[in-house]
Amino acid sequence: MPELGPSSLWLEWLMSPMSGALQHHLEPALYWHARAMVLAWSFCIPLGVMVARFCKITPRQDWPRVLDNAGWWHAHRGLQYAGVLTMAAGIALVLAHQGAGATLREGAAYWHAVLGWCVLVAAAVQVLSAWLRGSKGGPGQSTMAGDHYDMTPRRVVFERVHKSLGWLLVLSALGVSTLGLVVADAPRWMPLCLGAWWCLLLGAGVWLQQRGLCVDTYQAIWGADPQMPGMQRAPIGWGVRRIQQHPWR
Repeated sequence: MPELGPSSLWLEWLMSPMSGALQHHLEPALYWHARAMVLAWSFCIPLGVMVARFCKITPRQDWPRVLDNAGWWHAHRGLQYAGVLTMAAGIALVLAHQGAGATLREGAAYWHAVLGWCVLVAAAVQVLSAWLRGSKGGPGQSTMAGDHYDMTPRRVVFERVHKSLGWLLVLSALGVSTLGLVVADAPRWMPLCLGAWWCLLLGAGVWLQQRGLCVDTYQAIWGADPQMPGMQRAPIGWGVRRIQQHPWR
């Protein structure tokens, strides 16, 4: 047989399982479960978090004359719901797999399953908290009074729970996904590509944070009038700031 060139050797190495095994095989239900979870937790949900954190004021928005740009809200909600539905489909696939019970009793697979269920429950709490966040209120609404505009205790609890649990979920899901790659003995190119993607997200997040784009939701929606009730308290969440000028200029 002809000797393999350097490029062929690298390709063979990338396509080989992480363990170094000669073959890689998963039942269709399991690899579709893996793909669904990667799509949900490495793409939909972290992108939804990025949008909510950094896109409340857009480059072409004439802020502060133009307030309450709802584009970030619709994108955040759509991406998070897409992620949760994709995750649910992934769970249904693995539960329908006939050999799942035996597989999940084994070592790393067991912990992948246990931690995965914890992430699922936390994600359900996130959805529930969003439904229970209370009313909006404020100028332009049917009534000025509202949980968000008045920053009632209900809204304060929602923001603290939703933001803190959201970050914990992203970090936990990253760990569970990494464990899933080990359990599946995935080809080496998969962790390398996902690692590069997460590094890209991290780099973009650091750059956007340094640009001062993590703007307080209250100020982005209603402006900076110090007489408004929500301006009487500090922004909720780490790194959230109030601004004096357009953050993109």
